[in-house]
Amino acid sequence: MKIQVQLNRSYRLLLFVLLLVFVCCGCGTATATGSQTAPVNRVMPTRDAQPVSGQQLLGDGPVTYIALGASDAVGVGSSKPSSQGYVPLIAQRLPKGSRLVNLGISGARLHQAMQQELPIALSTSPKLVTIWLVVNDFVGGVSYDSYMRGLDSLLKQLRAGTHARIVMGNIPDLTRLPSFAKLSAEQKAKMLVGIKRWNANINLLGAQYHVSIVDLFAQESQLTAHPEYVSGDGFHPSVAGYRQLANSFWAVIAS
Repeated sequence: MKIQVQLNRSYRLLLFVLLLVFVCCGCGTATATGSQTAPVNRVMPTRDAQPVSGQQLLGDGPVTYIALGASDAVGVGSSKPSSQGYVPLIAQRLPKGSRLVNLGISGARLHQAMQQELPIALSTSPKLVTIWLVVNDFVGGVSYDSYMRGLDSLLKQLRAGTHARIVMGNIPDLTRLPSFAKLSAEQKAKMLVGIKRWNANINLLGAQYHVSIVDLFAQESQLTAHPEYVSGDGFHPSVAGYRQLANSFWAVIAS
């Protein structure tokens, strides 16, 4: 009887040890598998980040062209905005059968455009997107950090949601405009420092998201340096100014 009791106890102990080993091994396997199949904070891209080139854009049939912008996209300052603004002038150069969707809103700033213009842009599968959405924010007192966060989000969504060629304008030398003629030399110098700072980060974000920059500040800021390029309101481009603006955008679009 004593021998039988000892055997039962030994048998139960052996079963317990085997069960413990099995459970622990199973836990180790699950942990290893989990670490391989469910990495933390990993974001998988849904689209190819590389946009089409100018050659591909213009040599591959009709184009859906989306314009994101403010009053300049609308054509304010010209006598016939629907045909004389820089957006329709760009559209006229696109392959036959191309479609223009001009989403410009007069007075719009970046965050308004993100709410009202961006969703439409993302729903149309554009091949070309132009953006000029910075001057209103800059002169309207929007903070540098707020604008740049918004621009980063805008470009990220466009790049993730489309394969479009994206071309974006920066800030020209606004101190040359009649609207700012009464500023003191010190105020103009401060404004120029701000413009250069904003443009520098616009360039960085453009490079990050494969967005081509139309440098309106370069070459002595022709758009604002020539009086004939400025409309009677002292702020918006004139008919000649819109032609110059369209030429500047087109040179980048086609490159």
